[in-house]
Amino acid sequence: MNASYMKKSVLTLTLLSLTLTLMTSCAQKSKPAAPAENTQKTEAAAAEDDADMAPDFELPNLQGSTTRLSSLRGKYVIIDFWGSWCVWCIRGIPQMKNYYTKYKDKMEILGVDCRDSEDEWRAAVEEYQLPWPQVRCDDANMRKLGAEYGIQGFPTKVVVDPKGKVVKYVSGEDPAFYTYLDSIFSGTD
Repeated sequence: MNASYMKKSVLTLTLLSLTLTLMTSCAQKSKPAAPAENTQKTEAAAAEDDADMAPDFELPNLQGSTTRLSSLRGKYVIIDFWGSWCVWCIRGIPQMKNYYTKYKDKMEILGVDCRDSEDEWRAAVEEYQLPWPQVRCDDANMRKLGAEYGIQGFPTKVVVDPKGKVVKYVSGEDPAFYTYLDSIFSGTD
């Protein structure tokens, strides 16, 4: 082979390689890559939004029918997992009542009684004169709700925004919970 033939072959291979690179590059640019990435981001954001949504549930209420959590959307909802057997739950009732009175036009509390018999639950609601909606969660439902809401102890309060997203978990009777309520409700109309 002569040198001139080798140079032409190298030059041809180089041009062919460059042409393929440019064609591939142009083909990638002409494809709607950005929307695919946006779709992935949108799907990821939707999955994240779904992960933040409060798991819906429907439980028996004091009136003999049921209450569904999602029916309370439009206001902030404090889900209060409590029981008459729970000392800290009972100790927290006066403060919960104060805050319910203070912000009931901006929030709703949904009391979810756990681990009480129906009679114990009804007696406790009457004894402590709880003015917000109450539902009872039997042991079978408690296993499911406990897992969905990550309940580690009682009381557990879950703050759900008006769109149904969980924005705060508070386990135990913590004064910071009431400070948090003041921070989201003070100055809003």
